[in-house]
Amino acid sequence: MTKTPNTEVQKVDISQIQAIGEFGVAELMAMKESIAKKLTVPQFNLFMYQMNRMGLDPSLGHGVPILYGQDVNIRIEYEGFHSLARKSSGYKSVHRQVVCDNEVDDFEAETDDEGIITKIRHKIRFPRGKVVGSYAIARREGKPDVIVLCDEAEFEKYAKKNPGFWKLENGSLDPDMCKKHAATRAVKEQYDIALAVEENMMALNSTENSEPVRRDITAESKETEPVKTIAPDKKDDKEETPVDRTKALKTQIKAKYQALGLKDKSEFDAHAAKFFAVKGDVPTESEIIAYLKIMDQQIQAAADDLPV
Repeated sequence: MTKTPNTEVQKVDISQIQAIGEFGVAELMAMKESIAKKLTVPQFNLFMYQMNRMGLDPSLGHGVPILYGQDVNIRIEYEGFHSLARKSSGYKSVHRQVVCDNEVDDFEAETDDEGIITKIRHKIRFPRGKVVGSYAIARREGKPDVIVLCDEAEFEKYAKKNPGFWKLENGSLDPDMCKKHAATRAVKEQYDIALAVEENMMALNSTENSEPVRRDITAESKETEPVKTIAPDKKDDKEETPVDRTKALKTQIKAKYQALGLKDKSEFDAHAAKFFAVKGDVPTESEIIAYLKIMDQQIQAAADDLPV
């Protein structure tokens, strides 16, 4: 027997796509089928809401959705960071270029007394040869130029994990990827947009809509005293007590701090101040769990060498 497609399910699914900002439903449906096939419609709506909130357009290559289990993250591409930079006050230009092995003798980077690169001299020759490095110069009105210089070893580290992104068919480094890498670093530093992106990423998986505040959750409690750093969502005498759950969650947090490479209390506090969102006087279990999810995403992104 020939099975007929379940058009009713598809109709219900498509009907959930919402017009967001300047993106119409037809346009969103096209993007859903091209860049977000693995996302459910609610996940796609969330992704597009966040992109619109940041003023980015996925159809222009500004960013792509990344799934970590059931959570949606966004990889902002160079085009997205450059778009944000162009909207920043004082934007002038971003120059990016690769250095190839036949140009090494004609390349020079001048530094100041503190070792900061202040000027690049580079003469392009043909044939250029293979890529051995790249640089980018981000210029802003009233600010010193930010110059970022990257060498082949840095690219190979990423190419080892993601060769499909970094290598051409002949196995050599992709010049476009090398230029984008250096330019992304320069743009993020010059235009102070890295923190803004991080804030929006954190909001992507937040279940709350009102403005959160940051609280320190890393202060140690005496083991002999009741732990009161979590307000439980519900109480069930047959399950773990709030104290038991608190201890278990705090143990997870400490383990994830270590996985992120954080070494001491000052680094723990700084991370919590930036990423741990709490609304009340004490964090709820759901807020703690949301914080743990953020750390999971950061750990995974670091393993995949993806920007966060």
